Amino acid sequence: MSRVANSPVTVPSGVEIKLSEDQIAVKGSKGNLELNLHPLVEVKLDDGVLTFSARTKAKQSRALSGTFRSLINNMVVGVTNGYEKKLQLNGVGYRAKASGKKLNLTLGFSHPVEFEIPEGITVETPSQTEIVLKGVSKQLVGQTAAEIRSFRPPEPYKGKGVRYMGEHVRRKDAKKK
Repeated sequence: MSRVANSPVTVPSGVEIKLSEDQIAVKGSKGNLELNLHPLVEVKLDDGVLTFSARTKAKQSRALSGTFRSLINNMVVGVTNGYEKKLQLNGVGYRAKASGKKLNLTLGFSHPVEFEIPEGITVETPSQTEIVLKGVSKQLVGQTAAEIRSFRPPEPYKGKGVRYMGEHVRRKDAKKK
């Protein structure tokens, strides 16, 4: 059994937390995040420390208290430091260019792929083969990176495609005669 909920979350200075019966709002220098709380999870704020406990002895209640501890910790880290994901394009002629709220991708198709950047995410392209996603919400940054990667995931024979920075793609040998 996991004991994630037993460790409290310390709130750093500069982060403001508003806790109501069914919702928590976290405000920091990078932005604001809100989360609806589950009725089986009890959250208490005492002197800049958030503690989590299950309201009942049910297994689901204990599991949800650990889940909400992790979610709220991610929110606190997001509004203080923010999250960042880097993507890398491998392949001849594969390019990316951020312009406004759109990301233009050339991924070897007969047409360019135009991706609409969701609200709350900033995209930078330091080079033509690198994409840097930044945001406050860990879930939103990861989901956006996964959607961009899904246009052309790395293939195992030549390694072409969109991959996370530092991701290792297992290569296969070509068909032998």
